[in-house]
Amino acid sequence: MSQSENTTAQATALTNHDRKPIHIPGSIQPHGILLALSTQLEILQVSNNTQVYLYKAPEDLLGQPLSYLLEPQPVEIVKQCLVKQVGSANIFKVLINTLYGEIYFDAIAHRTEEAVILELEPTDSEFEVSFLNFHSFASEAIAKMQRTSNLGEFLHLVAEEVQKIIGFDRVMVYQFDESEAGSVVAEVKREDLSPYLGLHYPATDIPAQARELYTRCFLRFLPDLTAEPVKLVPTENPTTHQHLDLSYSVLRSFDWCCAEYHQNMGVKALLVISIIQEQKLWGLISCHHQTPKYISYEVRKMCEFLGQIASSELAHKISYSEWDYKVKLKSLQSEFLESISQADNFIDALIKPEIRLLDLVSASGAAVCLDNEIALVGTTPNIDEVRALIEWADTQVSDNLFSTDSLPKLYSEALIFKDTASGLLLLRISKVRRYYILWFRPEVIQTVHWAGNPQESMQAQADGSYTLSPRKSFEQWQETVRLTSLPWKPCELDSAIALRNAIVGIVLSKADELAKINLELERSNQELASFAYAASHDLKEPLRGIYNFSTVLLEDYAQVLDDDGIECLQTVVSLSVRMETLINALLRLSQLGQAQLRLQATDLNELLNQVIDVFRASRQDSGLVDIRIPRPLPTVSCDRVLVNEVFSNLLGNAFKYNDKAEQWVEIGYFSQGEAEGQGSRGAGEQGSRGVGEQRSRGEVTVVSPLPLCPSAPLPLVPNAQCPIFYIRDNGIGIPQHHLETIFRLFKRLHSQEKYGGGAGAGLAIVKKIVELHNGKIWVKSTVGAGSIFYFTLE
Repeated sequence: MSQSENTTAQATALTNHDRKPIHIPGSIQPHGILLALSTQLEILQVSNNTQVYLYKAPEDLLGQPLSYLLEPQPVEIVKQCLVKQVGSANIFKVLINTLYGEIYFDAIAHRTEEAVILELEPTDSEFEVSFLNFHSFASEAIAKMQRTSNLGEFLHLVAEEVQKIIGFDRVMVYQFDESEAGSVVAEVKREDLSPYLGLHYPATDIPAQARELYTRCFLRFLPDLTAEPVKLVPTENPTTHQHLDLSYSVLRSFDWCCAEYHQNMGVKALLVISIIQEQKLWGLISCHHQTPKYISYEVRKMCEFLGQIASSELAHKISYSEWDYKVKLKSLQSEFLESISQADNFIDALIKPEIRLLDLVSASGAAVCLDNEIALVGTTPNIDEVRALIEWADTQVSDNLFSTDSLPKLYSEALIFKDTASGLLLLRISKVRRYYILWFRPEVIQTVHWAGNPQESMQAQADGSYTLSPRKSFEQWQETVRLTSLPWKPCELDSAIALRNAIVGIVLSKADELAKINLELERSNQELASFAYAASHDLKEPLRGIYNFSTVLLEDYAQVLDDDGIECLQTVVSLSVRMETLINALLRLSQLGQAQLRLQATDLNELLNQVIDVFRASRQDSGLVDIRIPRPLPTVSCDRVLVNEVFSNLLGNAFKYNDKAEQWVEIGYFSQGEAEGQGSRGAGEQGSRGVGEQRSRGEVTVVSPLPLCPSAPLPLVPNAQCPIFYIRDNGIGIPQHHLETIFRLFKRLHSQEKYGGGAGAGLAIVKKIVELHNGKIWVKSTVGAGSIFYFTLE
């Protein structure tokens, strides 16, 4: 058999395996019973184990109404499934009288396209888990997840919390990659078990139809992988003459291949919880036990709920890190486009300064090709190799964007320069002329640790065909992957496409193209700001209702609630207040995005007096307020209402984040020329230049300035005539690595309980106002000594 025929045979085996109808096995697991009902709730099919649990043979139940088995109330609950969506379940406790006494069951009812399915699992308890008990269980785990920012620590914590609930020998978090293969990214296990952490598994280990079921049913429980399945009687639905769809069934039996696969791993019981991101299967929480182990339905629902919370929190952890990177790319792109639009020479604009072209997609090298002119930047193949690569791309690449992390596998000549260009991102700017930008990444040799040799799953038959069989060994098997680079991220591809869309007008001599793009971006930003305003505004009404009704319950019904209930309601009230604070901050920020500046000549001394008067009035019980003003502030053209807000926020923060016995704040300014000269002198030596005499204004003291930052010259701002304002304090200071992040929306460096709480929006609002004035804001700080916030208003 040729290599191509061999590959085709293997692909056929994979396709056949993925088409196995595992959702209609015609049987269930034996730890419960199943009844399939008509729309009139007549029993059409039953599992062949009703004698074990109900002491009634299947033929005694077939054709009977459900009321033959259940009381009117549970029958009514099952009937409600008829008007619900397919797969949506009603869950309740039910008592059934049998020949040998009363038996309690956990009942799970849901509707399929052709029937209503009722599943019954015997239980020792007639009571459901109370809300307060469930809240007690969940709140601590959720709080831990929210406090953890590191993704690896978060996933380990998820495995740990699930293991606490179910007591299985091993709990793993399993993540899928782009090829549907997966790896274990977190693990909690019994000490004597071999670790699986870091091991990879081929896509065939979890077939496509199983992955599809995991996106619909978020939990799968197999308490005994050695148990014989129980057939349905009759095998086919007598109405549709089809096998019963058990996609949403909690008792659905398992495939022999699944059982053998896990038994080869020494596993006898299995619980799997889905992790969903953007309606796609991101990964699984896979729980293994070495012996059969049953856990109640209620405990499984707790695990499912924890999985959903983990999915939600995981989205925040992933999106937060991705968002930072996307913002960085957007910022680079914006600067890049501005320089290109003003440049006379297109290639010079792209590669000078060269680092921007590389940073735009995080590449190590790039080539810009305009017809026969090629410019290289960074680490790249030589000119002749790049020219030959472009010749190959002309015939092989039809799209405007092409990317690969393994160029040598597609273009054999690339083996020569694999050390510099195993990864290629190619952007075609024009289809009429040969205008390209190529980015390169070097080879990164990787060692992939597989759980057993993945090729062992593919078994060759005597007739030359292939079948998939469970692997016998899961011992670590190493594979060295060569000729590949780090993969290109979707946001990097988006950045490249955005670059093409922006520069196509320049390349084709259409000067108005950039103007149209800028107008579109402005319109999008306005729409986004309007959306944020509308969404935040509309959130306030239901939030107010939550607050009001919770307050009514506390005031009028406290006597009928226990202490736990009152505490829960008090938590709802406090969280409502907290959420309103956040919404108000978001509203304010969105309003600023739509604001039109009302510029007027403003005496900042008069404005600052108003700010200080209001500040003093709000701090009457806080003792002396020591505010130092080295010299009168200038008159500037600005929006006095918004600048008032800038001074109010910065002044409030200066005293708020201060734990000194004697607190002070200094407010002043200096010109650009003074800033240039302070590198060796310090700003404090400007005190002899026009500094007013020392005087008192109530509790505000006007004094000569103290040194600001003697050894660190200030960054210059574009407008040489623009004064630089500063607000300096002797507060707690800010760690160096937080100096950029403090200006993000809702960014707090301390818990809500410390330093008076707050929404963490003040500095984001200040930054927005300063930028509306075409100014800049930055900060210098020393932990324990204080901070200096600088800003300009151009």
